[in-house]
Amino acid sequence: MDAIIIYWSKTGNTEKAALAIQEGLKEAGAHVSIQRAEDAGDVNLYDYDLVCIGFPTHKWRTPKPMEEFFSKKLSEYRKQGRVKWGAPSLPGKNALIFCTYSGPHTGIREAIPAGLYGGQFLEHLGFTVLDEWYVVGEFHGNKEASTQGRLGDIRGLPSKDDLDRLKRDAAQIIKTIKESTEAK
Repeated sequence: MDAIIIYWSKTGNTEKAALAIQEGLKEAGAHVSIQRAEDAGDVNLYDYDLVCIGFPTHKWRTPKPMEEFFSKKLSEYRKQGRVKWGAPSLPGKNALIFCTYSGPHTGIREAIPAGLYGGQFLEHLGFTVLDEWYVVGEFHGNKEASTQGRLGDIRGLPSKDDLDRLKRDAAQIIKTIKESTEAK
């Protein structure tokens, strides 16, 4: 099983999540590549059985570097004729979205639109989105934003427990894909 993690991280929260996911995927037996979005322009997503895309939410959306990555890849694959009407699912092509957020105002509701957008990108390419994971992370550089939002005091997040959960969940995704493949 070949997997790739492509992520963008401004303050380190998303990178921590990406590294935890990488550990879990490897422990479950996947061959894993990991790249920052700004370095992944030449990556062919179709070369992988599992594509994991991660980013922080920014104003309910994906941040600009991820928008640029999505736009470039979608254009590239359209020109190659890989984007089909109706976005039919391609067998064996799976995806995972992970989105970090701090939610200084309304919490997870600020992150869900970004996660759904990332999932739509992959679904348009024919990937089956297995899940979207939302990970709380400290709002670095602003104590008020890390302590006064609906989530309360989120300083120091994601915690070791949060990262361990991501690692376990990533390993489980590989096991689920393997079981599904073996059952066919």
